[in-house]
Amino acid sequence: MWLCAFARNCFLLLAFALVASAQLKPSDYSRTEAMIPMRDGVRLYTQIDAPANSTERLPILLLRTPYGLGQLTAEQVATALTELSESGYILVRQDIRGRFKSEGEFVMLRQPRDPKDKNAIDESTDTYDTIEYLLHKVPNNNGRVGMAGTSYGAWLSVMGMLDPHPALKAVVQQASPADMWIGDDFHHNGAFRLSYGFEYAYMMESGKEIADVTRVVDKLDAYEWYLKLGPLANADQKYFQGKIPTWTSFVNEPDYTAFWKRQAFAPWLNRVTVPTLNVAGWWDQEDFYGPIKIYELLERHDTAKQNFLVVGPWNHGGWSRGDGNKLGRIDFGSPTAAYYRRNILAPFFAHYLKGQGDGPRAEALTFRTGDNKWIEHAEWPPKQNVSERKLYFQAGRKLSFTAPPANDPNAADSYISDPASPVPYRARPIQVRSGWPVWLVEDQRFVDGRPDVLSFESDTLDEDLTVSGRIVANIFASTSGTDSDWIVKVIDVYPDKYEPDATMSGYQLMIAGDVVRGRYLKSFDKAEPLAANAIYHYQIAFPANDHTFKKGHRIMVQVQSTWFPVIDRNPQTFVPNIFRAKESDFKAATQKVFRAGKQASYIALPVEVK
Repeated sequence: MWLCAFARNCFLLLAFALVASAQLKPSDYSRTEAMIPMRDGVRLYTQIDAPANSTERLPILLLRTPYGLGQLTAEQVATALTELSESGYILVRQDIRGRFKSEGEFVMLRQPRDPKDKNAIDESTDTYDTIEYLLHKVPNNNGRVGMAGTSYGAWLSVMGMLDPHPALKAVVQQASPADMWIGDDFHHNGAFRLSYGFEYAYMMESGKEIADVTRVVDKLDAYEWYLKLGPLANADQKYFQGKIPTWTSFVNEPDYTAFWKRQAFAPWLNRVTVPTLNVAGWWDQEDFYGPIKIYELLERHDTAKQNFLVVGPWNHGGWSRGDGNKLGRIDFGSPTAAYYRRNILAPFFAHYLKGQGDGPRAEALTFRTGDNKWIEHAEWPPKQNVSERKLYFQAGRKLSFTAPPANDPNAADSYISDPASPVPYRARPIQVRSGWPVWLVEDQRFVDGRPDVLSFESDTLDEDLTVSGRIVANIFASTSGTDSDWIVKVIDVYPDKYEPDATMSGYQLMIAGDVVRGRYLKSFDKAEPLAANAIYHYQIAFPANDHTFKKGHRIMVQVQSTWFPVIDRNPQTFVPNIFRAKESDFKAATQKVFRAGKQASYIALPVEVK
C-alpha cells in the first residue's frame, strides 16, 4: 500500500546496479510504444526503451505492473536507472490487462487458469504472449528475457514462470505474495488485515487508475476513523455498495476456502522452471511471508540448484532504493541495499542473461541484524550448528531458558481485551500517508505497560545470543469469550544506557510479530467457536529470522489480543462470519496466558551453537 503510493514511478524503485558490458549514456536510449496483442485479442500498452545504436545484442528485462507507467521519457528512465542503462539492457515496461492504457478487464491477482482449458488466459499467458512479440518485433535482442518486480510486480514475475516462454531465463521476485489468506497482504493466519485490505481494494478497484483512499479515510488518525466505522459490514453499506470485487470476496470467503487456495502458489510451484532469485526484507510491512514461502516451495524441486534466497534489513521495496544504511532509527552500519544491487542482483542478471561471471555464490544469503553482517548459508533454514532452545514465561513477567516450576498448573497472567479500546499497531495518530513504511521497527514502548499488553522480559544477556531460522511462539491461553486473537511480538531491548547512541537507550525493537485467530485453531478451512475459559495451545511460526541479541541487551515478549487497525477487531463472541458481525457481538473478554507445568508458554528459538 505504501509502495503503491509511488506507483507511477514504481520502476524507479528498482534502481538496479548491473555489471556494465557497455558504457551507454541516458541520451542513447529511445522509446517505442506498442499495443501488444494477446491470444484473445486484448492489447496491452507497452513501453520499450532501448539503446538506439548499440552494436551488442542485448537481453530484455520485462517489468509488468498494475500501477501505471507514469510520464517519464526514455532518457529519464535511463537516467533514473543509470547502472542498468549503462550496462545495456532493453527495458520493457507494461500495463497489465485492464489497467491504465491497456485493454481488457482487470482482476485482482487473477487466479491461474485451468491448464486443460486451451482458451483460458491469465497473467502467465499474457507474459508468454508479450515475450513472443518482443522477440520478433524488438531489434537487436539476444533472445534472452529476464523478469523482475516488487510486490504485485513480483507476483506477476512468478506467474510468468509457471508455464514460461522458452526465452525466459531469469526471474527476480522481490516480495511476491504467496498466500493472501495465510500470511501476506490481506490476512495473517485467518486474521483480516483491515486497514490494508480496505485501502488497497478501494485504491485498485474504484477505477482503471489509482484512487485516492484519503477521500474515504479522511481523518488525521486512521485509528479513530476505523474505530468509528464499527463492524466490517458497515464498509460495504457506507462506502462500497458491492462495487469493489475484492471486498466482496473478503465478505463471501472468510475462511480458507478453495477461492484462496487456488489463488495461492502452493498448488502451482511444483517445479523450478527458470533460475529464480527470491528477495525478502526482515521488516517488510506487506509481504514477508510470500518470498520465504515461494523459496521453500521451489526448493523442494530444485535439483538443478537454480533457486536462491536473499533476505536483508529492509522494508517493502527497501532493497531497490537508497543505500540501505538505516531503516527508521535502526542503523545497520553499511549500505545494505546498494550492496544487494551491486553484488547480488547485478551478477545474477549478468550471469543468466549475458553469460557473464559466475552464478550466485550461496544458496541463501541473509543480513544478520544485531551483528550487522552478511551471512552465507548452505541451506535455509540452517540446520548445522543450530539448536532449539525454549525461552519460558515466568512469574513476575520474566523470561528464562529454565523451565518454570511444575507444581502450579494454574499460574497465569491475565488482562482484559476490549474491542472498544483496541491496542494500536503503531503510535497514534496513525496517518494514511506517513509512518506505514517503518512501523515494524517502531519503538514498542508506546504500548509496553498498557493493561491489555503482557510484557515478559529476560535478564540482561551476559553474552551474544544469535537466532537463525524460524522462531515459533507457543502460547497456552484461555479467553472468557468464544473467539479470540493472540498477537505475539519478540523484541530486542537495548541497554538502558546505549553508548553508541544515547537516543536509542532502552529502545524496544520488534524482530518478529504476528497474529493467530482462535476460531481457526483446529482448521483453517472452517471456523469453530472456542470453549469459554478452556486452555488451548496456540502456535505462531514466524517466517524467518537471523538476528543477534547482543551482550547487554534483553529479550522481551509482548502478548496482546488486538492490533488495530492493521488487524480487524475480533468480536470475541463467535459468529459464523466476522464480516457480517453486529455491534452487539463485540464484547470485552478476560484473557489468561499460562506459564507452568504442561501449560508453560514459551518461545522456541533456533539458537546458533558456538
